[in-house]
Amino acid sequence: MTSRKKAVIVGATSGIGLEITRLLAKQGYVIGIVGRRQSLLDNIKEEISGVTATACIDINDADAGVRLLDFIHTMGGIDLYFHSSGIGYQNPLLDSDKELSTVETNALGFTRMIDTAFHYFAEQNGGRGHIAAITSIARTKGLGAAPAYSATKRFQSNYLEALSQLSSIHHHHITITDIRPGFVGTDLLKNDKYPLVMDKTKVARHIVNALKRGKAVVTIDWRYRILVFFWRLIPRCIWTHLDIKTRKI
Repeated sequence: MTSRKKAVIVGATSGIGLEITRLLAKQGYVIGIVGRRQSLLDNIKEEISGVTATACIDINDADAGVRLLDFIHTMGGIDLYFHSSGIGYQNPLLDSDKELSTVETNALGFTRMIDTAFHYFAEQNGGRGHIAAITSIARTKGLGAAPAYSATKRFQSNYLEALSQLSSIHHHHITITDIRPGFVGTDLLKNDKYPLVMDKTKVARHIVNALKRGKAVVTIDWRYRILVFFWRLIPRCIWTHLDIKTRKI
């Protein structure tokens, strides 16, 4: 009998992370979920039969990587690390606290957890595994309304690309998937109106299909793929003079 695949999902208590948890559980995965609120983790474990373990970890804590590795060992190893933890603000007044908080979570916390997963797969799992992370189409251009958010999403994408190359350099077989959605109907957007908002369950289905295929990059959905194509063509001298107002992307 083929053993069931195992996954750790960080940021699983809401939004896309929760939807991915539900879908992977239906596909027979053994899942460990990570978040900052133990009560929510406990509720999800009770609701979703495929969730067998929980860990209350804040990715911004200095020992978060060590605790993640301990959790992976508690599960008896994993095949997939899925990162769905991040924050973002509309910050046209450039509030430094918001900018630094975004950098701490989306850059430092992200790196801490992704590195831990990479080292685990490279050193303790025979050089095999799958790392997937939610970035954003906001990584395409610097957004004046959300400087730290767009910058950290570019950082995340470039980091994932670099790790994919590093895996190749060391002759590992670690699949890296960079997931770039547009506006998704999660709690982050619940108080505002945005164009082209996508249903989070449909987005999760796109993601799971991309994971199955081992895709390196997936932009969700086709409308945003067209948008990003033309977005990239705008010269910097024109882009920096555009008045683009957006809260969260």
